[in-house]
Amino acid sequence: MFKRILIANRGEIACRVIKTARRMGIETVAVYSEADRDALHVEMADHAVLIGPPAASESYLVIEKIIAACKQTGAEAVHPGYGFLSEREAFAVALAEAGIVFIGPNPGAIAAMGDKIESKKAAAAANVSTVPGHLGVITDGKHAIKIADEIGYPVMIKASAGGGGKGMRIAYSTSEVEEGFGLATAEAKSSFGDDRIFIEKFIVDPRHIEIQVLGDKHGNVIYLGERECSIQRRNQKVIEEAPSPLLDEATRRKMGDQAVALAKAVHYDSAGTVEFVAGQDKSFYFLEMNTRLQVEHPVTEMVTGVDLVEQMIRVAAGEKLSIAQKDVTLKGWAVESRVYAEDPFRNFLPSIGRLVKYRPPAESSSDGITVRNDTGVQEGGEIAIYYDPMIAKLVTHAPSRAAAIEAQAHALDSFYIDGIRHNIPFLSALMTHPRWREGNLSTGFIAEEFPQGFAAREPEGDIARRIAAVGAAIDRVIGERKRKISGQMIGRAVIRERRRSVWLERAEIPLDVTREGEDFVVRFVGADGALGQPHLLVSPWMPGDPVWQGTIDGYPIAVQVRPIPNGVRLAHQGYEVAVNVFTEREASSARWMLVGNKADTGKKVLCPMPGLVVSIAVTEGQEVKTGETLAVVEAMKMQNVLRAERDGTVKKIHATAGATLAVDAVILEFA
Repeated sequence: MFKRILIANRGEIACRVIKTARRMGIETVAVYSEADRDALHVEMADHAVLIGPPAASESYLVIEKIIAACKQTGAEAVHPGYGFLSEREAFAVALAEAGIVFIGPNPGAIAAMGDKIESKKAAAAANVSTVPGHLGVITDGKHAIKIADEIGYPVMIKASAGGGGKGMRIAYSTSEVEEGFGLATAEAKSSFGDDRIFIEKFIVDPRHIEIQVLGDKHGNVIYLGERECSIQRRNQKVIEEAPSPLLDEATRRKMGDQAVALAKAVHYDSAGTVEFVAGQDKSFYFLEMNTRLQVEHPVTEMVTGVDLVEQMIRVAAGEKLSIAQKDVTLKGWAVESRVYAEDPFRNFLPSIGRLVKYRPPAESSSDGITVRNDTGVQEGGEIAIYYDPMIAKLVTHAPSRAAAIEAQAHALDSFYIDGIRHNIPFLSALMTHPRWREGNLSTGFIAEEFPQGFAAREPEGDIARRIAAVGAAIDRVIGERKRKISGQMIGRAVIRERRRSVWLERAEIPLDVTREGEDFVVRFVGADGALGQPHLLVSPWMPGDPVWQGTIDGYPIAVQVRPIPNGVRLAHQGYEVAVNVFTEREASSARWMLVGNKADTGKKVLCPMPGLVVSIAVTEGQEVKTGETLAVVEAMKMQNVLRAERDGTVKKIHATAGATLAVDAVILEFA
């Protein structure tokens, strides 16, 4: 077994590999760019080596620098994580030539499977079901249009070396093919250094299901069940689960057998994933094979009990697989949510900055429920513009799918982040969505259920009453704390009014709140003024705690708490609302208060996130129509197209291509 390994990656996956290596008694070496000097993976590793400037093309993607770091520290092997150099055949070859072991598949398997075009040819040769498409390289936009017309719309434009949703576009028309080809090519070159593109038929209403395979250097290959990854946005996975609610045992075995046959055909000898696009009728077609550890590998680990990172290391060291296919059993259900630094209320645009507060739910395992948080950040750390916006992967495991989802919803409500925008409100809303809970999934789920994007919602019904009750309990605790401040003048004893008017923004909920020892009893006031049934709230919450953890009538609940003037801002199950608690007299006065209006910036196009201006598509004085491209801004390896929201004439352009802009910087304005 290796004594010391180097992790050629950063963020949560580097931390993930370090944890397993430490448990195995293996020393670790971290590499880092100047932007990651204070990163968590650098702190966790036994040794760390600076490898260059922030840009990945000058640090994490430079093979020579990784090999030099190995030689400098005496690392015997390299784990590539995912992304960066993980699927680069040249990297595995260079390591071998330097006498360093690659903790991953052999170069031949990477060449055959890592290239999306070659992998489809290999799959067809191994009698694996494949999607109709053009497996040759596309030369330019006109060539792309010709091929798309022949295949029939809609089509998927994909980077041959792609992954993680980068370099991928769906096109429903000729014009979308031309634009999508250009954007996919640019993203592919930026993310992978390889701008080759291919086109295939896009299966309507599909599900994304993948099989985890594991092979060794002695010809043994097994599969470890499947993962359902259909909840995607912009072709990037958001929520994953294992097993899939679609598959039965016969379909699972059929997919697994095909995945193993393909892996054996290329002599696969590590952890890898064979991805399929599946129809709602359980038909399936080979999509691609990822010759690396997947982002979503934890859900497979949770339902099988197999540490995939450990298996990769042992296989790379020459050991035989210690488990056979008959030993693989799926126990319970696991759900994973990807927590990203992006603003769901602004069309999921990237958000950068410092993590002023970072308080994930505690990792735990009790009563059949396991909570796991794979992360690469810590409080006080900075989310930079240069890399993928992932903050963490929150995973829950339980005996059933419903229980795993319930645990995930509670864990998300307990996940407190301040300093940047993040997608936790969206993830929380997804966990309570009826269609998700039913398992009625497709890759179009988010586009279909949130056609106008994700917007702030006003809580209603039980959710509103639950938030109001928590708000009243918090107000009561804060009020009692104020009465204990020393140095107050002696006067009449304070008699606290029980009746309160709780405002969720401007919606009023009258209630009655009293103390019973350490607990609270809340009764809602009916339209006739009568008190409703009592609700018991139990929580140890104290002022300053970022999350109100407790129970309402015995039901566990977590609500995020942020102080605002004269109240708190509460977040729960995707709802986020300002809460003010008034006495009845205060409420009668508050009703007369005017509500301010936001400034109108409708004539200005603002930079939606910190980023690099790739191009400006218009000129001053030009007339544009709704939907026309105005500019392209790149951030966190994704190119974002800014389009005109209405017809107009460009009055002034404030930015130029190549400029780096802050969020809300003016790009151009209309007359």
